[in-house]
Amino acid sequence: MTMSFVPSLDVRGLAYAYPDGHQALFGVDLTVERGERVALLGPNGAGKTTLVLHLNGILTGGAGTVTVAGLPVGKEHLAEIRRKVGIVFQDPDDQLFMPTVREDVAFGPAAAGTRGEELERAVTRALERVGMAGYADRPPHHLSFGQRRRVAVATVLVMEPEILVLDEPSSNLDPASRRELADILRSLDVTVLMVTHDLPYALELCPRAVVLSEGVIAADGPTGQLLADEELMRRNRLELPFGFDPTARPTRNPAAH
Repeated sequence: MTMSFVPSLDVRGLAYAYPDGHQALFGVDLTVERGERVALLGPNGAGKTTLVLHLNGILTGGAGTVTVAGLPVGKEHLAEIRRKVGIVFQDPDDQLFMPTVREDVAFGPAAAGTRGEELERAVTRALERVGMAGYADRPPHHLSFGQRRRVAVATVLVMEPEILVLDEPSSNLDPASRRELADILRSLDVTVLMVTHDLPYALELCPRAVVLSEGVIAADGPTGQLLADEELMRRNRLELPFGFDPTARPTRNPAAH
């Protein structure tokens, strides 16, 4: 029964240098508990992508350890780890390549051996979770960018991941799509790690934030507190939109729903 206490993600002393000698990570420690939503912030070149690519074993061979739901990331458990860590890339077209939305969402579970009614149910459930159930027979390239991003999220959710990693989820979205995606992400009962430059979005969705800077964690704490720390922000090249006050709690307008 103690399984529920195993963190979704446990990174210990992770250091990594690329083959050209560029050292991207210098000993990162990060624990994310089950069901937490955490924003990963930092300037370009801070090592955010390198860290994310270690979470499902795309990159390996550095020093330190990465454990997902108690499983060490390594060759032995790779297939299972890749089911547990769902990465939604910045460009949905990297994830959508089938003739219809339904086939795209079915691709992962079908490859893992799910068939028939069970597959159909899994696909329907994943599309319902992102509000795209009515679009199953559409070709993905006929959808708006925001709809394609939601389908990309569904292709990952259908695998019932332990942790959902989102790379710049709000980029290129119009305000309505941005809000729709926020509502979806808030409704999911899954651990979320969100890599983003969109600091208001991080504040809205993630109670906790981690600042990665030059390959180490420079700060880890409540998102609002970090964003209100002007010295920390300046030192790590993080900029809030003009006039944005991170200490003002956004009041969600009930009439808007």
